[in-house]
Amino acid sequence: MEKLKEIRESNKIKQGEMAKLLNISACNYFKKESGQIRFSLYEAKLISDYFNMQIEEIFFDKKVSKSET
Repeated sequence: MEKLKEIRESNKIKQGEMAKLLNISACNYFKKESGQIRFSLYEAKLISDYFNMQIEEIFFDKKVSKSET
């Protein structure tokens, strides 16, 4: 979730604020952002709406694998 962290930090948003947005604890948010726990689709949608971005832009690597080329 490095991309999410970069987006959050570039917008000067703290983890606690993101936790409030998702209605979870700051500790739980940290675990999700660090990749220990996955975000739900609902949480991903809330985050993408908050940053006015598509889910794919935040949560998926845009690199194409060799099998897809």
